[in-house]
Amino acid sequence: MSLELPDDVRDYVNGALIAGNPMLIAVITADGKPRMSFRGSVQTLSQEQLGFWVRRVEGETMEGIKANPNVALMYRDAGKRILLQFAGRARIATDPAERNRVFESAPEQEQRADPERKGEGVVIDLDRVEGMLGLNAENKPNFLRLAREG
Repeated sequence: MSLELPDDVRDYVNGALIAGNPMLIAVITADGKPRMSFRGSVQTLSQEQLGFWVRRVEGETMEGIKANPNVALMYRDAGKRILLQFAGRARIATDPAERNRVFESAPEQEQRADPERKGEGVVIDLDRVEGMLGLNAENKPNFLRLAREG
């Protein structure tokens, strides 16, 4: 199956912060250690891309992305029994139009926290998305598995 995020997955990601479910990102730092952090600004940029705005650009998350672009993200809504894992390759948006697009897609409260846009935009090209989207009519897990072809 090709990787094309379904509308409901896009809605979960785009509404994560407002729903109280900020996404968790895992990177490998420059010294080879794992590092996780919550990101409230993660949004879908396309059917196969996520993006987020980073206000503190000198942190380990950004250094990790520069050292190793492979990242993983997780979304969880325990009440709805939704658990999604995303894997892909992250990069810093150097093109001004793409950087602005990442900032403008971030939730308003995240934008207000960096009104001068001193942060950086990160774009993640997804390779894999898998997890569970609640239960189906037979009360069995509704699994999702998407992978980039090739």
